[in-house]
Amino acid sequence: MSTRKLVVGVTGASGAIYAQRFLRQAARHWDEVFLILSEQAIQVAATELGTAPRRDRFSTVDWLGEDLPQIRLLDSKNYFTPPASGSFRHDGMVIVPCSMGTAGRIANGISDDLMTRAADVCLKERRPLIVVPREMPMNAIMLRNLTTLAESGATVLPACPAWYQRPTSLDDLADTVVARILQNLGVEQDLVAQWMED
Repeated sequence: MSTRKLVVGVTGASGAIYAQRFLRQAARHWDEVFLILSEQAIQVAATELGTAPRRDRFSTVDWLGEDLPQIRLLDSKNYFTPPASGSFRHDGMVIVPCSMGTAGRIANGISDDLMTRAADVCLKERRPLIVVPREMPMNAIMLRNLTTLAESGATVLPACPAWYQRPTSLDDLADTVVARILQNLGVEQDLVAQWMED
């Protein structure tokens, strides 16, 4: 049985809860999770969640509330890591949340760090790339960049929580987005029931 591997990028867009909730689920479904954090992602997590990952002493217990050895933090400036090369086989990449700056750089082929390089590799190798933008309103430049990504093979999955499950907490609400990410990666998730499922 082959090892399941996933690349996850977290940017400084608002919505750190989506990254936090998704990473907990990713560790359940993948044997290895290669995590890339922007500097702004750490700042936003600290602001929005009151807790944030540390590069100098990375611990999933501190940030995600549990020990998840499947998650490996990568240096965002180091291209000598597996996701920087098309020869590294994995199941895809999720950028959650995805800032408009990151989306714009990927859409225009600007690989200026490991996150944008790994996304570029996914597009050129025809591997799944899911970007989860959390921005409103969007100007024409943002919309064009997201359209370019969609036309290039990425899945644009905006962080638009669903309400029909009658969520009772912020975690429940965030999980409606996490569930859709998992479904788009082909994972049978148990966070949110399918619409009108008997």
